Amino acid sequence: MKIYLPIILLALLSSSVQSDEFSETLELAEQGNAVAQYNIGVMYNRGMGVPKNNAKAINWYKKSAEQGDANAQFNLGVMYDNGEGVWENNAEAIKWYKKSASQGDARAQNNLGLLYFNGEGVPKNYAEAIKWHRKAADQGYFLAQYVLGWMYGNGEGVPKNDAEAIKWYRKAADQGFARAQYNLGNMYQAGEGVLYDPQEAVKLFRKAADQGNARAQSDLGLMYRIGEGVRENDNEAVKWFKKAAAQNYARAQQNLGLMYHRGEGVVKSDTAAIKYFRKAADQGLAEAQSNLGLMYRKGEGTPENYAEAARWFKKAAEQSDRKAQESLGNMYLNGEGVQKNNISSYIWYSMAKTQGDPNVAGNLELLKSNMTRDEIEKAQVLAAKCYESDYKDCD
Repeated sequence: MKIYLPIILLALLSSSVQSDEFSETLELAEQGNAVAQYNIGVMYNRGMGVPKNNAKAINWYKKSAEQGDANAQFNLGVMYDNGEGVWENNAEAIKWYKKSASQGDARAQNNLGLLYFNGEGVPKNYAEAIKWHRKAADQGYFLAQYVLGWMYGNGEGVPKNDAEAIKWYRKAADQGFARAQYNLGNMYQAGEGVLYDPQEAVKLFRKAADQGNARAQSDLGLMYRIGEGVRENDNEAVKWFKKAAAQNYARAQQNLGLMYHRGEGVVKSDTAAIKYFRKAADQGLAEAQSNLGLMYRKGEGTPENYAEAARWFKKAAEQSDRKAQESLGNMYLNGEGVQKNNISSYIWYSMAKTQGDPNVAGNLELLKSNMTRDEIEKAQVLAAKCYESDYKDCD
Protein backbone atom coordinates (compact mmCIF):
# COMPACT_ATOMS: atom_id res chain seq x y z
CA MET A 1 0.00 0.00 0.00
CA LYS A 2 1.33 3.42 -0.93
CA ILE A 3 1.10 6.52 1.23
CA TYR A 4 -0.11 9.53 -0.74
CA LEU A 5 0.32 12.94 0.81
CA PRO A 6 0.45 16.40 -0.72
CA ILE A 7 4.02 17.49 -1.44
CA ILE A 8 4.29 20.91 0.14
CA LEU A 9 6.21 23.58 -1.72
CA LEU A 10 7.51 26.52 0.28
CA ALA A 11 5.43 29.43 -0.96
CA LEU A 12 6.97 32.20 1.11
CA LEU A 13 10.03 34.12 0.10
CA SER A 14 13.11 34.11 2.29
CA SER A 15 13.76 37.24 4.34
CA SER A 16 11.35 40.09 3.61
CA VAL A 17 11.44 40.15 -0.18
CA GLN A 18 8.14 41.26 -1.74
CA SER A 19 6.82 40.43 -5.18
CA ASP A 20 7.32 44.03 -6.40
CA GLU A 21 11.05 43.80 -5.69
CA PHE A 22 11.75 41.38 -8.52
CA SER A 23 14.26 43.57 -10.36
CA GLU A 24 16.35 44.25 -7.27
CA THR A 25 16.28 40.59 -6.26
CA LEU A 26 17.19 39.50 -9.78
CA GLU A 27 20.25 41.75 -9.72
CA LEU A 28 21.44 40.09 -6.49
CA ALA A 29 20.70 36.65 -7.91
CA GLU A 30 22.74 37.34 -11.02
CA GLN A 31 25.63 38.32 -8.75
CA GLY A 32 25.49 34.81 -7.25
CA ASN A 33 23.57 35.45 -4.03
CA ALA A 34 22.07 32.05 -3.13
CA VAL A 35 19.15 33.41 -1.12
CA ALA A 36 18.23 35.83 -3.92
CA GLN A 37 18.47 32.99 -6.45
CA TYR A 38 16.12 30.95 -4.32
CA ASN A 39 13.70 33.88 -4.03
CA ILE A 40 13.71 34.43 -7.79
CA GLY A 41 12.91 30.74 -8.17
CA VAL A 42 9.94 31.10 -5.82
CA MET A 43 8.73 34.20 -7.66
CA TYR A 44 8.79 32.39 -11.01
CA ASN A 45 7.31 29.29 -9.42
CA ARG A 46 4.42 31.23 -7.91
CA GLY A 47 4.01 33.96 -10.50
CA MET A 48 4.76 36.65 -7.94
CA GLY A 49 5.61 39.95 -9.64
CA VAL A 50 6.47 38.05 -12.82
CA PRO A 51 4.59 35.62 -15.11
CA LYS A 52 4.66 32.06 -13.72
CA ASN A 53 7.43 30.05 -15.38
CA ASN A 54 8.41 26.72 -13.85
CA ALA A 55 11.31 26.18 -16.21
CA LYS A 56 12.91 29.44 -15.03
CA ALA A 57 12.06 28.53 -11.43
CA ILE A 58 13.96 25.26 -11.86
CA ASN A 59 16.96 27.13 -13.26
CA TRP A 60 17.17 29.51 -10.30
CA TYR A 61 16.45 26.84 -7.71
CA LYS A 62 19.29 24.79 -9.15
CA LYS A 63 21.74 27.72 -8.97
CA SER A 64 20.83 28.26 -5.33
CA ALA A 65 20.72 24.55 -4.49
CA GLU A 66 24.19 24.00 -5.90
CA GLN A 67 25.43 26.60 -3.43
CA GLY A 68 23.89 24.58 -0.61
CA ASP A 69 20.65 26.45 0.08
CA ALA A 70 18.42 23.89 1.84
CA ASN A 71 15.15 25.56 0.83
CA ALA A 72 16.17 25.57 -2.82
CA GLN A 73 17.27 21.94 -2.58
CA PHE A 74 13.90 21.00 -1.12
CA ASN A 75 11.90 22.94 -3.72
CA LEU A 76 14.03 21.50 -6.51
CA GLY A 77 13.28 18.02 -5.15
CA VAL A 78 9.56 18.85 -5.17
CA MET A 79 9.72 20.05 -8.79
CA TYR A 80 11.33 16.78 -9.88
CA ASP A 81 8.96 14.79 -7.66
CA ASN A 82 5.86 16.40 -9.19
CA GLY A 83 7.18 16.90 -12.72
CA GLU A 84 6.80 20.68 -12.62
CA GLY A 85 8.98 22.48 -15.17
CA VAL A 86 10.88 19.22 -15.78
CA TRP A 87 10.08 15.61 -16.54
CA GLU A 88 9.10 13.75 -13.37
CA ASN A 89 12.28 12.14 -12.06
CA ASN A 90 12.20 10.40 -8.70
CA ALA A 91 15.94 9.76 -8.72
CA GLU A 92 16.63 13.50 -9.04
CA ALA A 93 14.02 14.23 -6.39
CA ILE A 94 15.79 11.79 -4.04
CA LYS A 95 19.13 13.44 -4.75
CA TRP A 96 17.95 16.92 -3.82
CA TYR A 97 15.78 15.81 -0.90
CA LYS A 98 18.81 14.06 0.58
CA LYS A 99 20.91 17.22 0.34
CA SER A 100 18.20 19.28 2.02
CA ALA A 101 17.37 16.57 4.57
CA SER A 102 21.03 16.28 5.58
CA GLN A 103 20.82 19.94 6.58
CA GLY A 104 17.86 19.17 8.81
CA ASP A 105 14.96 20.28 6.59
CA ALA A 106 11.99 18.41 8.04
CA ARG A 107 9.89 18.68 4.87
CA ALA A 108 12.67 17.08 2.82
CA GLN A 109 13.13 14.37 5.45
CA ASN A 110 9.41 13.58 5.30
CA ASN A 111 9.27 13.47 1.49
CA LEU A 112 12.39 11.34 1.41
CA GLY A 113 10.71 8.94 3.81
CA LEU A 114 7.67 8.73 1.54
CA LEU A 115 9.80 7.85 -1.48
CA TYR A 116 11.57 5.10 0.46
CA PHE A 117 8.24 3.80 1.74
CA ASN A 118 6.68 3.72 -1.73
CA GLY A 119 9.85 2.56 -3.50
CA GLU A 120 9.89 5.49 -5.90
CA GLY A 121 13.33 6.40 -7.22
CA VAL A 122 14.90 4.00 -4.72
CA PRO A 123 14.27 0.40 -3.72
CA LYS A 124 11.45 0.14 -1.17
CA ASN A 125 13.09 0.37 2.26
CA TYR A 126 10.87 0.62 5.33
CA ALA A 127 13.82 1.07 7.71
CA GLU A 128 14.99 4.14 5.75
CA ALA A 129 11.43 5.43 5.55
CA ILE A 130 10.99 5.18 9.31
CA LYS A 131 14.38 6.78 9.91
CA TRP A 132 13.59 9.87 7.84
CA HIS A 133 10.00 10.21 9.01
CA ARG A 134 11.16 10.03 12.62
CA LYS A 135 13.80 12.70 12.03
CA ALA A 136 11.12 15.00 10.65
CA ALA A 137 8.56 14.06 13.29
CA ASP A 138 11.04 14.70 16.10
CA GLN A 139 11.32 18.25 14.76
CA GLY A 140 7.55 18.59 15.16
CA TYR A 141 6.66 18.29 11.48
CA PHE A 142 2.98 17.36 11.45
CA LEU A 143 2.95 15.44 8.15
CA ALA A 144 5.72 13.13 9.33
CA GLN A 145 3.95 12.64 12.65
CA TYR A 146 0.79 11.71 10.76
CA VAL A 147 2.65 9.25 8.53
CA LEU A 148 4.24 7.56 11.53
CA GLY A 149 0.82 7.27 13.12
CA TRP A 150 -0.55 5.74 9.94
CA MET A 151 2.32 3.26 9.65
CA TYR A 152 1.99 2.09 13.26
CA GLY A 153 -1.80 2.03 13.08
CA ASN A 154 -1.83 -0.11 9.95
CA GLY A 155 1.27 -2.18 10.62
CA GLU A 156 2.80 -0.94 7.37
CA GLY A 157 6.60 -1.11 7.44
CA VAL A 158 6.56 -1.59 11.22
CA PRO A 159 4.81 -4.00 13.59
CA LYS A 160 1.29 -2.75 14.30
CA ASN A 161 1.32 -0.73 17.51
CA ASP A 162 -1.83 1.17 18.40
CA ALA A 163 -0.18 3.00 21.30
CA GLU A 164 2.50 4.40 18.98
CA ALA A 165 -0.16 5.26 16.41
CA ILE A 166 -2.12 7.19 19.04
CA LYS A 167 1.04 9.00 20.15
CA TRP A 168 1.94 10.27 16.68
CA TYR A 169 -1.60 10.99 15.54
CA ARG A 170 -2.10 13.08 18.66
CA LYS A 171 1.01 15.14 17.98
CA ALA A 172 -0.18 15.91 14.45
CA ALA A 173 -3.78 16.43 15.58
CA ASP A 174 -2.66 18.92 18.23
CA GLN A 175 -1.21 20.97 15.38
CA GLY A 176 -4.62 21.03 13.71
CA PHE A 177 -3.97 18.48 10.95
CA ALA A 178 -7.45 17.26 9.96
CA ARG A 179 -6.45 13.80 8.74
CA ALA A 180 -4.73 13.08 12.04
CA GLN A 181 -7.72 14.36 13.99
CA TYR A 182 -9.99 12.09 11.97
CA ASN A 183 -7.81 9.00 12.37
CA LEU A 184 -7.37 9.66 16.07
CA GLY A 185 -11.15 9.96 16.35
CA ASN A 186 -11.50 6.58 14.66
CA MET A 187 -9.21 5.02 17.25
CA TYR A 188 -11.26 6.45 20.11
CA GLN A 189 -14.44 5.21 18.44
CA ALA A 190 -13.00 1.72 17.98
CA GLY A 191 -11.18 1.62 21.33
CA GLU A 192 -7.86 0.87 19.62
CA GLY A 193 -4.85 1.90 21.70
CA VAL A 194 -7.17 3.86 24.01
CA LEU A 195 -10.32 3.17 25.97
CA TYR A 196 -13.50 3.39 23.88
CA ASP A 197 -14.62 7.01 24.14
CA PRO A 198 -17.29 8.06 21.63
CA GLN A 199 -17.48 11.59 23.08
CA GLU A 200 -13.79 12.11 22.35
CA ALA A 201 -14.31 10.60 18.89
CA VAL A 202 -17.09 13.10 18.20
CA LYS A 203 -14.89 15.96 19.42
CA LEU A 204 -12.08 14.97 17.07
CA PHE A 205 -14.39 14.27 14.12
CA ARG A 206 -15.88 17.74 14.60
CA LYS A 207 -12.45 19.40 14.56
CA ALA A 208 -11.60 17.66 11.29
CA ALA A 209 -15.08 18.18 9.86
CA ASP A 210 -14.92 21.92 10.56
CA GLN A 211 -11.81 21.99 8.36
CA GLY A 212 -13.73 20.34 5.52
CA ASN A 213 -12.54 16.74 5.92
CA ALA A 214 -15.24 14.77 4.10
CA ARG A 215 -14.71 11.49 5.95
CA ALA A 216 -14.94 13.24 9.29
CA GLN A 217 -18.10 15.05 8.17
CA SER A 218 -19.66 11.75 7.10
CA ASP A 219 -18.68 9.93 10.30
CA LEU A 220 -19.87 12.83 12.44
CA GLY A 221 -23.19 12.61 10.62
CA LEU A 222 -23.34 8.90 11.40
CA MET A 223 -22.62 9.55 15.09
CA TYR A 224 -25.61 11.91 15.16
CA ARG A 225 -27.67 9.41 13.19
CA ILE A 226 -27.17 6.55 15.67
CA GLY A 227 -26.68 8.64 18.82
CA GLU A 228 -23.13 7.53 19.55
CA GLY A 229 -21.20 10.03 21.66
CA VAL A 230 -23.93 12.63 21.08
CA ARG A 231 -27.69 12.81 21.42
CA GLU A 232 -29.36 11.29 18.36
CA ASN A 233 -30.27 14.09 15.96
CA ASP A 234 -31.34 13.32 12.39
CA ASN A 235 -31.25 16.98 11.37
CA GLU A 236 -27.59 17.24 12.39
CA ALA A 237 -26.89 13.94 10.69
CA VAL A 238 -28.33 15.23 7.42
CA LYS A 239 -26.40 18.47 7.75
CA TRP A 240 -23.06 16.68 7.96
CA PHE A 241 -23.94 14.06 5.36
CA LYS A 242 -24.77 16.90 2.95
CA LYS A 243 -21.42 18.59 3.55
CA ALA A 244 -19.53 15.39 2.82
CA ALA A 245 -21.78 14.43 -0.10
CA ALA A 246 -21.11 17.83 -1.69
CA GLN A 247 -17.44 16.78 -1.77
CA ASN A 248 -18.48 13.63 -3.64
CA TYR A 249 -17.76 11.33 -0.71
CA ALA A 250 -19.60 8.15 -1.65
CA ARG A 251 -20.44 6.85 1.83
CA ALA A 252 -22.05 10.17 2.79
CA GLN A 253 -24.05 10.11 -0.45
CA GLN A 254 -25.24 6.60 0.39
CA ASN A 255 -26.24 7.65 3.92
CA LEU A 256 -27.97 10.76 2.65
CA GLY A 257 -29.89 8.61 0.19
CA LEU A 258 -31.10 6.47 3.09
CA MET A 259 -32.21 9.55 5.04
CA TYR A 260 -34.28 10.76 2.06
CA HIS A 261 -35.68 7.27 1.48
CA ARG A 262 -36.77 6.97 5.10
CA GLY A 263 -37.75 10.61 5.58
CA GLU A 264 -35.41 11.03 8.54
CA GLY A 265 -34.16 14.58 9.11
CA VAL A 266 -35.59 15.56 5.72
CA VAL A 267 -38.90 15.36 3.91
CA LYS A 268 -39.15 11.86 2.43
CA SER A 269 -38.19 11.88 -1.23
CA ASP A 270 -37.39 8.74 -3.18
CA THR A 271 -36.36 10.92 -6.11
CA ALA A 272 -33.64 12.47 -3.95
CA ALA A 273 -32.78 9.05 -2.56
CA ILE A 274 -32.25 7.70 -6.08
CA LYS A 275 -30.08 10.71 -6.90
CA TYR A 276 -27.70 10.12 -3.99
CA PHE A 277 -27.67 6.34 -4.30
CA ARG A 278 -26.67 6.77 -7.95
CA LYS A 279 -23.87 9.21 -7.12
CA ALA A 280 -22.40 6.72 -4.67
CA ALA A 281 -23.09 3.71 -6.89
CA ASP A 282 -21.31 5.34 -9.81
CA GLN A 283 -18.23 5.53 -7.58
CA GLY A 284 -18.43 1.79 -6.97
CA LEU A 285 -19.90 1.71 -3.46
CA ALA A 286 -21.52 -1.72 -3.24
CA GLU A 287 -24.12 -0.81 -0.62
CA ALA A 288 -25.38 2.06 -2.77
CA GLN A 289 -25.46 -0.18 -5.86
CA SER A 290 -27.57 -2.69 -3.95
CA ASN A 291 -29.94 0.02 -2.72
CA LEU A 292 -30.24 1.47 -6.20
CA GLY A 293 -31.13 -2.00 -7.46
CA LEU A 294 -33.86 -2.24 -4.84
CA MET A 295 -35.30 1.12 -5.88
CA TYR A 296 -35.53 -0.06 -9.50
CA ARG A 297 -36.90 -3.43 -8.37
CA LYS A 298 -39.69 -1.83 -6.35
CA GLY A 299 -40.27 1.19 -8.58
CA GLU A 300 -39.52 3.69 -5.82
CA GLY A 301 -38.47 7.12 -7.06
CA THR A 302 -38.22 5.71 -10.57
CA PRO A 303 -40.32 3.53 -12.87
CA GLU A 304 -40.01 -0.16 -12.05
CA ASN A 305 -37.19 -1.63 -14.15
CA TYR A 306 -36.10 -5.19 -13.47
CA ALA A 307 -33.26 -5.10 -15.98
CA GLU A 308 -31.72 -2.07 -14.26
CA ALA A 309 -32.31 -3.67 -10.88
CA ALA A 310 -30.47 -6.83 -11.96
CA ARG A 311 -27.62 -4.77 -13.43
CA TRP A 312 -27.01 -2.92 -10.16
CA PHE A 313 -27.47 -6.04 -8.03
CA LYS A 314 -24.78 -7.75 -10.10
CA LYS A 315 -22.32 -4.88 -9.63
CA ALA A 316 -22.83 -5.01 -5.88
CA ALA A 317 -22.86 -8.82 -5.73
CA GLU A 318 -19.47 -8.95 -7.43
CA GLN A 319 -18.17 -6.79 -4.57
CA SER A 320 -19.44 -9.35 -2.01
CA ASP A 321 -22.57 -7.47 -0.94
CA ARG A 322 -24.60 -10.35 0.44
CA LYS A 323 -27.99 -8.59 0.17
CA ALA A 324 -27.33 -7.97 -3.51
CA GLN A 325 -26.26 -11.60 -3.94
CA GLU A 326 -29.55 -12.76 -2.44
CA SER A 327 -31.50 -10.28 -4.58
CA LEU A 328 -29.69 -11.40 -7.72
CA GLY A 329 -30.51 -15.00 -6.82
CA ASN A 330 -34.17 -13.99 -6.60
CA MET A 331 -34.03 -12.27 -10.00
CA TYR A 332 -32.61 -15.41 -11.66
CA LEU A 333 -35.12 -17.61 -9.85
CA ASN A 334 -38.08 -15.57 -11.08
CA GLY A 335 -36.69 -14.48 -14.45
CA GLU A 336 -36.97 -10.80 -13.54
CA GLY A 337 -34.72 -8.58 -15.65
CA VAL A 338 -32.67 -11.65 -16.59
CA GLN A 339 -33.46 -14.98 -18.19
CA LYS A 340 -34.77 -17.45 -15.62
CA ASN A 341 -31.86 -19.69 -14.63
CA ASN A 342 -31.93 -22.02 -11.65
CA ILE A 343 -28.19 -22.65 -11.81
CA SER A 344 -27.38 -18.92 -11.68
CA SER A 345 -29.90 -18.53 -8.87
CA TYR A 346 -28.20 -21.37 -6.98
CA ILE A 347 -24.78 -19.74 -7.45
CA TRP A 348 -25.81 -16.39 -6.01
CA TYR A 349 -27.86 -17.85 -3.19
CA SER A 350 -24.81 -19.93 -2.28
CA MET A 351 -22.58 -16.87 -2.26
CA ALA A 352 -24.97 -15.08 0.09
CA LYS A 353 -25.16 -18.16 2.30
CA THR A 354 -21.36 -18.38 2.65
CA GLN A 355 -21.47 -14.84 4.03
CA GLY A 356 -24.01 -15.76 6.65
CA ASP A 357 -27.18 -14.40 5.06
CA PRO A 358 -29.88 -15.71 7.45
CA ASN A 359 -32.66 -15.49 4.85
CA VAL A 360 -31.23 -17.50 2.01
CA ALA A 361 -30.92 -21.05 3.38
CA GLY A 362 -34.64 -21.76 2.95
CA ASN A 363 -34.64 -20.30 -0.55
CA LEU A 364 -31.69 -22.48 -1.50
CA GLU A 365 -33.32 -25.68 -0.22
CA LEU A 366 -36.57 -24.88 -2.04
CA LEU A 367 -34.62 -24.18 -5.23
CA LYS A 368 -32.74 -27.49 -4.97
CA SER A 369 -36.03 -29.36 -4.73
CA ASN A 370 -36.82 -28.13 -8.24
CA MET A 371 -33.43 -29.00 -9.75
CA THR A 372 -32.13 -32.30 -11.11
CA ARG A 373 -29.07 -33.95 -9.56
CA ASP A 374 -26.99 -33.02 -12.62
CA GLU A 375 -28.08 -29.39 -12.37
CA ILE A 376 -27.18 -29.29 -8.68
CA GLU A 377 -23.74 -30.81 -9.33
CA LYS A 378 -23.08 -28.32 -12.13
CA ALA A 379 -24.27 -25.44 -9.95
CA GLN A 380 -21.99 -26.52 -7.11
CA VAL A 381 -18.96 -26.63 -9.42
CA LEU A 382 -19.76 -23.17 -10.80
CA ALA A 383 -20.47 -21.81 -7.31
CA ALA A 384 -17.02 -22.96 -6.15
CA LYS A 385 -15.49 -21.26 -9.19
CA CYS A 386 -17.41 -18.07 -8.41
CA TYR A 387 -16.29 -18.09 -4.79
CA GLU A 388 -12.64 -18.78 -5.63
CA SER A 389 -12.62 -15.94 -8.18
CA ASP A 390 -13.84 -13.51 -5.52
CA TYR A 391 -17.23 -13.29 -7.28
CA LYS A 392 -15.72 -12.24 -10.63
CA ASP A 393 -16.27 -15.49 -12.59
CA CYS A 394 -19.84 -16.42 -11.79
CA ASP A 395 -21.59 -16.69 -15.16
